Amino acid sequence: MLATILYAPGDVRVEQRDEPTIQRPTDAIIRLSATCICGSDLWPFRGANPVTSPMAMGHEYCGVVVEVGSEVKTVRPGQFVVGSFVLSDNTCPHCRYGFHSSCEQREFMTGGQAELARVPLADGTLIATAEMPPDDLIPSLLAASDVLGTGWYAADAARVQPGSTVVVVGDGAVGLMGVLAAKQLGADRIIAMSRHKSRQDLALDYGATDIVAERGEAGVARVRDLTRRIGADAVLECVGTQESMQTAIDCARPGSMIGYVGVPHGVTFDGQALFFAQRGMIGGPAPVRRFLPQLMDLILTRQINPGRVFDLELPLRDAAEGYRAMDERRAIKTLLRL
Repeated sequence: MLATILYAPGDVRVEQRDEPTIQRPTDAIIRLSATCICGSDLWPFRGANPVTSPMAMGHEYCGVVVEVGSEVKTVRPGQFVVGSFVLSDNTCPHCRYGFHSSCEQREFMTGGQAELARVPLADGTLIATAEMPPDDLIPSLLAASDVLGTGWYAADAARVQPGSTVVVVGDGAVGLMGVLAAKQLGADRIIAMSRHKSRQDLALDYGATDIVAERGEAGVARVRDLTRRIGADAVLECVGTQESMQTAIDCARPGSMIGYVGVPHGVTFDGQALFFAQRGMIGGPAPVRRFLPQLMDLILTRQINPGRVFDLELPLRDAAEGYRAMDERRAIKTLLRL
């Protein structure tokens, strides 16, 4: 089968690999209907994360089950399924509390940018649709496996409430999904921080009411102006850099919450400043499995269309071009068809 492998920063290849097999009785094998490139895949591609050996890329996936292990009970061959990028058993205390991304058996999905993929912990990770979805919904269902679920978690963690004022820091795919989520959760005002026209336009379509193009201190000042010097009730941090995290903290009012889902790189905190700021923070890898049933229902009933975040579609064999396009900001998010 074809699979995407990262050999070194900037060196992505699509090559023939052995098809995956059942390794544990809790595994499932799925044939991907589509896959995609995540913004977090760009960290090793750019050399920000070490690449010590060839890496099988891809953790966002949906497709049709072709085989299951002997202990798998909730999905069967022939069903269309969506799963989280964090694999979980859905039964441990952390899962029952809603934090599947801290499951006691947690694994992270790999090898999803391929024709076939092995999904461990299938019963706790995969959710099947009642029937085969139409092709035009495949991009949105794919988005639910990570980027939509991550943006939704950012809004949930920030405690977005009906009538609230929300700031979204970051205009990548996760930030745009955060805008969509904030709108669905009833935010009255959504300030999207973006300086790219195509991303600004999509943010507005997803529910943003204001666009702030400035960054750093200038961006914070603009948000303060828009909120009568008060700050936001909820802030979604969707980047993971020192500047974006500080922006999120400075845009939040006292007593507010910051949901941070950008994977931190070089981020540090001043404990005394946080103490006197009186802002709450929660984040981390999104417990997508908690939200999947709701998100899949919203998609299947066509109430939301997160698939619009894919603005470049390529065949799997051209995955390297998809990486370059995202790295050079020629694309927000690349969909790979098989």
